[in-house]
Amino acid sequence: MSERVAQIEQRLRAALAPQHLKVEDESAQHAGHAGAREGGGHYDVTIVSAQFAGKSLLQRHRLVYDALGEAMRKDIHALSIHALTPDEA
Repeated sequence: MSERVAQIEQRLRAALAPQHLKVEDESAQHAGHAGAREGGGHYDVTIVSAQFAGKSLLQRHRLVYDALGEAMRKDIHALSIHALTPDEA
C-alpha cells in the first residue's frame, strides 16, 4: 500500500468511521495525464458509512472531500467516489 493510499484511508476512517473502505490507486492508468505529470494521483474510493444516511450524493461527496482536506488540493488529482449507507451496501 502506498503512503498516499494509507493517508487517504486514515483520514476517511477518522472522519467517517466506515464499516467498509476500499481505496484503489489508479494513477498508473493515467500516466502522462496532466494531473499525473504534476504529481497528483487518481484514486477510486468505495466507502460504506452510517454517516451517509439521509444525505444526497452531493452531500456524501462533500463529506469525503472535507475528510480528505488538504490532500484534495495537493495529492489527489482525480477521485472516483462510491459512497453508500450500510443499507445500500
